[in-house]
Amino acid sequence: MSFEPIYMLHTQPDPQRLATWAARHRLLDKEGDLGYALHALLQAAFGEQAPQPFRYLDAEQGLLAYSRAGAAELAQRAALAAPDVSAALGLGQTLHHGGLNVRPFPTQWAVGHELGFEVRARPIIREGKTGRERDAFLAAVERAGAGELDRSTVYVQWLRDLLARQGGAELINANLIRYQQLGVTRKSQRIGTDDKRRSQLVNGPDAVFAGRLRVLDSQAFAQLLAKGVGRHRAFGFGLLLLRPVRS
Repeated sequence: MSFEPIYMLHTQPDPQRLATWAARHRLLDKEGDLGYALHALLQAAFGEQAPQPFRYLDAEQGLLAYSRAGAAELAQRAALAAPDVSAALGLGQTLHHGGLNVRPFPTQWAVGHELGFEVRARPIIREGKTGRERDAFLAAVERAGAGELDRSTVYVQWLRDLLARQGGAELINANLIRYQQLGVTRKSQRIGTDDKRRSQLVNGPDAVFAGRLRVLDSQAFAQLLAKGVGRHRAFGFGLLLLRPVRS
């Protein structure tokens, strides 16, 4: 059985140059989320090979992403990126970091293998008739009526159900380690060929989970890593960070 390769990319975006580039392109988020600006930067640098899912950790740890494109192809595209794009993303080597780093990531996993994980996700559901996104917790509260619900419990169940639908792994346990309500910038859909896409602020939950999962299918799990978990994967959500399970 052949497995399509996966690569992990790491860059060290420059916070000041990132903010300058985002402001010039009117991509600065009013609530401080950099997801759309980084999405646009990755598109500007790598085009159709823009890596996703990705996650921006912080100014010190930088940005991580999965990609199907290999090191040579990504390096070639990075070399052709505009200077301001390259500087904002930290693609070139500096005195403080080594620039773009790409390494192969495992694609073959033993069935039953347990891994620790961390993922930033947007726990939302889509309403069937309208397609409108809703906070999974608020939807559960509405269904429960007068009963009291714990937000963490609802979100962990949402993650468990989501992994079951996407396939490849099952959730063993998870904790909600960070939560906030966050408005993120998105572009509206075009209605006609002449219509412009307008920026809009979409409010919703921003959650970080940590826990353990079990591989159920090696190829499906590799696909899950490459695709990411949940929605808004092109904007900084859904990247599964893996670690060995400590005994």
